[in-house]
Amino acid sequence: MNPLRTNGRRWGGNEGRPASVRGEFALPRTVTPALPPVEDFAGLPLDGRLLAALAAHGVSVPFPIQGATLPNSLAGRDVLGRGRTGSGKTLAFGLALLARTAGRRAEPRQPLALVLVPTRELAQQVTDALTPYARAVELRLATVVGGMPIGRQANALRSGVDVVVATPGRLGDLIDRGHCRLDQVAVTVLDEADQMADMGFMPQVTALLDQVRPEGQRMLFSATLDRNVDLLVRRYLTDPVVHSVDPSQGAVTTMKHHVLHVQGADKQRLTAEIAARDGRVIMFLDTKHAVDRLTEDLLGLGVGAAALHGGKSQPQRARTLAWFKNGHVTVLVATNVAARGIHVDQLDLVVNVDPPTDHKDYLHRGGRTARAGASGSVVTLVTAGQRRAVARLMTAAGIAPETTRVRSGEDALARITGARTPSGIPVEITAPPAEQRGRGPVVRGRRGPVPAFPRTAARRRPAGTAARA
Repeated sequence: MNPLRTNGRRWGGNEGRPASVRGEFALPRTVTPALPPVEDFAGLPLDGRLLAALAAHGVSVPFPIQGATLPNSLAGRDVLGRGRTGSGKTLAFGLALLARTAGRRAEPRQPLALVLVPTRELAQQVTDALTPYARAVELRLATVVGGMPIGRQANALRSGVDVVVATPGRLGDLIDRGHCRLDQVAVTVLDEADQMADMGFMPQVTALLDQVRPEGQRMLFSATLDRNVDLLVRRYLTDPVVHSVDPSQGAVTTMKHHVLHVQGADKQRLTAEIAARDGRVIMFLDTKHAVDRLTEDLLGLGVGAAALHGGKSQPQRARTLAWFKNGHVTVLVATNVAARGIHVDQLDLVVNVDPPTDHKDYLHRGGRTARAGASGSVVTLVTAGQRRAVARLMTAAGIAPETTRVRSGEDALARITGARTPSGIPVEITAPPAEQRGRGPVVRGRRGPVPAFPRTAARRRPAGTAARA
């Protein structure tokens, strides 16, 4: 019996789905020569308060994309920047945005600067990264995203906000309701511009960009760029400074890539063994239903897991991420909503339980590990029907992975992923004591019978006790 199959349900599965390969983006030519890069923040015309805040946060040397783009963005030039995930893009555009906005004060409903992002998680990460620097120069910053009470966001805008970090849909809703105008926005940033240019976002993005000050500054940043961004560049950027730290193809040198050929009947057991490793891991699947099923099954097998997908409310998603970052749960089971905008220190493994269909998604999923010079591994589980599609995807991504045929319980699987046998004792995830305040459990494992792994390898626990994470 397959240990992770219950009531005939299966999770995962994009068997045989072809990989989508998009054309390489043709970088535009710059007419006006770019200013030379700097190797130290002190060499930039930055407000002393921003320099002091950088020093206070231990940021002493700019990343390459920061050193290259900041001299130009601080001078008011439009910027098109590409750098791998974890390369410092947020401060690359954030410091320029804050420096060029400092000293001004927004009127109610009329922000002065705007950062557009594709997901709630990325919006929160950008907000968290910029908040201490915004405070240093006395700028008011607000996050505008779906899944949160729109009334509170409307109240913040009515009170006056200098910088808005927003997802396009929610910002459009607030504008339609009369709570916000963009005609005073002088600095506009698109973060993860390639995803923003996808068909689902393009009408919303262009509608918003058409409302900001036409003579204002615009910056587009992403880890990958493709031809979908051409329209945005041609229509909204004027003589941009182009800086590409990394090509769209290629890998971070500190990241290892593994393709594991697995048997379909063994995939679920093998996945559970990887999840039971000593250390945190993000596991990606295609659908929210598959994510929920795998999370429930892992809890029932003794693995502290939590689900993250677009069907969760924003407070639920924020709480899940916080628990994963602080180690309260060790496995984050997610859809592509977690592929961008999540930074977790010392995360050394990402697993594609369902291989992505697009090479950009592969690069972004993998980019959750090996960040800022750290090392990490990306593992993709591939069944027989997926091999050709994954081979094409790896070629498009510029990846030459190590390919290994594995089965559950084998030494090779443990060597590559740290896999081990789950205890088989259901776990119950409850809020940490500081969060509980009288609340009951937030996530529970199954109470019914749990398919058992071999008891010889299971972690021992006194009879009659339940594991609790």
